[in-house]
Amino acid sequence: MWVGPYTPVLVSLPAAVVLVPVKSFARAKVRLAPALDEAHRATLARGMAELVLAAAAPLPVAVVCDDDEVAAWARTRGAEVEWTPGLGLNGAVQTAIDRRRDAGVARAVVAHGDLPFAEGLTEFAVADDDEVVIAPDRRGRGSNVVSLPTGSGFVVSYGDGSFARHCAEAAARGLRVRVVHNEGLGWDVDEPDDLQVPPHLGALPGGPT
Repeated sequence: MWVGPYTPVLVSLPAAVVLVPVKSFARAKVRLAPALDEAHRATLARGMAELVLAAAAPLPVAVVCDDDEVAAWARTRGAEVEWTPGLGLNGAVQTAIDRRRDAGVARAVVAHGDLPFAEGLTEFAVADDDEVVIAPDRRGRGSNVVSLPTGSGFVVSYGDGSFARHCAEAAARGLRVRVVHNEGLGWDVDEPDDLQVPPHLGALPGGPT
């Protein structure tokens, strides 16, 4: 599947940005090593990230990264770069959210870069000021998409069990949680079993069906 460059378009939408954390393509998805070699893993990671950027249009997108190749790729796709070296996933995303808050952006939509069937990310930008919107993974444990008000003090906590932690964090901050169950957004790719995609969802970019 070929995906063209992400092209942002100015429209009348809430003040929001989509933040897409992306690791180095060359070192991506090491847990898939039993099923895919390094070159195929890099191709898959790049293809999935491109699809996530496309699903964010026409919202502005910033790629959260600490890899020169990823940063160059993001710029060619019309995305901004949130350069966050050495912070790990949670630190990098939190820093990106805080920077956007300081720039006057009211809402951040954090969408992971490994969602090959991402769609409708603009819908996550439409939320009440006291609302957190979460699309969990298909196992109900991870947080594949999180939309939050940047000035709420919400602290992200990714990793296994993040969905429950994020719901608890919202409650602690006095924020309501709206859960979006979407099969496409719930399908992330981390383990070899994740490569076995139901036919009705489609094919992985540059990888097995």
